[in-house]
Amino acid sequence: MKILNEIKLAKELIKFPTITPVDAGVMKFLEKKLKKLGFKTKVIEFKEKNFKPVKNLYAKFGNQGPNFCYAGHLDVVPPGNFKDWTVNPFRPSIKKGHLIGRGANDMKSSIAAFVTAVSIFLNKNRKLKGSISLLITGDEEGEAINGTKKVVDYLKKKREKISFCLVGEPTNPNKLGEMMKIGRRGSLTGKLIINGIQGHVAYPQRANNPSTTIIQILNELKNIKFDRGTKDFQPTNLEVTKINIKNNAENVIPGSAEACFNIRFNNKHSSNSIKKRLNNIFKKISKKNKSKFKIEYKVSGEAFLTKPNNTTFMIQKIIKNITKIKPKLSTTGGTSDARFIRKISPCVEFGLVGKTMHKVDEAVSLKDLKSLTKIYQNILQSYFK
Repeated sequence: MKILNEIKLAKELIKFPTITPVDAGVMKFLEKKLKKLGFKTKVIEFKEKNFKPVKNLYAKFGNQGPNFCYAGHLDVVPPGNFKDWTVNPFRPSIKKGHLIGRGANDMKSSIAAFVTAVSIFLNKNRKLKGSISLLITGDEEGEAINGTKKVVDYLKKKREKISFCLVGEPTNPNKLGEMMKIGRRGSLTGKLIINGIQGHVAYPQRANNPSTTIIQILNELKNIKFDRGTKDFQPTNLEVTKINIKNNAENVIPGSAEACFNIRFNNKHSSNSIKKRLNNIFKKISKKNKSKFKIEYKVSGEAFLTKPNNTTFMIQKIIKNITKIKPKLSTTGGTSDARFIRKISPCVEFGLVGKTMHKVDEAVSLKDLKSLTKIYQNILQSYFK
């Protein structure tokens, strides 16, 4: 069996312009690579009204337990202005020991490292007492409607069991080995609209200024002390992200005002408990000001924590052995597809250094990429020994 090369494979994956949720043929390409390694594969496309269709890949080697799964995404964020890059973002180039290209960091190189690690491992371990699977989506950077969330539902219907999942997101802030993620805070976005009564600024008694109401509401929201954090989570925080009052005249009281906010909450709360608390504030202040409000919520995910187990500590030990750094078990950062996978399997996240993700000249250190391949290879050896 041919052993793959992580740098060559990373370059091949980056060449596909998979700006979320465009597939550009990358799933078929990766499927072909995995089939040659002996995997049974299935490209699953999901569709939903008002959302673009997304191709996902589930591949599995072996048919017995335990099933060790690697999860990742092949979609990338837009590169922005090509002229700002020192290379074409979809024609990867190596400069000063770094591979540059869109997705080099987040997270095509991590996928290349795992697939390479699997090729090395299976070269000497064809009679595997268990199974290795990959859950790869094309919808992590976008809406996340037709991606991992639906693959998880598909696997549940098929009664496919995953014993443990490693998500290959770039978890390290500055150096490889610094951080593993064992959970994530929840994310709730709110869009608030206050409807008042338009009128002349000289006659405020004939109008009802919605800006007064929305300012009072936002001030109260920002002064909420949700919690002080927990042993595993940082404090819940609310950030106002947009304030919009559509008004082209300086002598007119507007008829409506809008604001958007996002809350990252820990496991002391649920999205429903937070909604209830916020709605009480909206009702109280709107009633006092005799205005009406409309609120739309979008929940990207609930807070979750994977309680560290023997596999978690095994992975932590391997990372320390190779990088000489003991990784911190953390829940910091944004959301990831682990929020869906954790419903069917315990999972941790570990990948590359995330300093350049989503930036111009996104890059990965070749040394880190080789070390990550070795880490993934050792994880497989220890898990199946």
